[in-house]
Amino acid sequence: MADTDDVKTLSFERAIEELESIVRRLEDGKVPLEESVTIYERGEALKRRCEELLRAAEARVDKITTDAQGQPTGTAPLDME
Repeated sequence: MADTDDVKTLSFERAIEELESIVRRLEDGKVPLEESVTIYERGEALKRRCEELLRAAEARVDKITTDAQGQPTGTAPLDME
């Protein structure tokens, strides 16, 4: 299994950059099977990291746009779709 411990510390920008690189390599089709599996596993970890960071950012935006009682302050929450 790919070493994915370091993924937990990557910034969103670095994780998405590496994920895009993995996608390009896999789409190219010139990576040996065993290496393909390894980098695919890392890609999955990177995807999860990006999703985690996006959820955290969404929560921060929601918190900013509501008052202490949880009422909207006039700005809509971030739409993830």
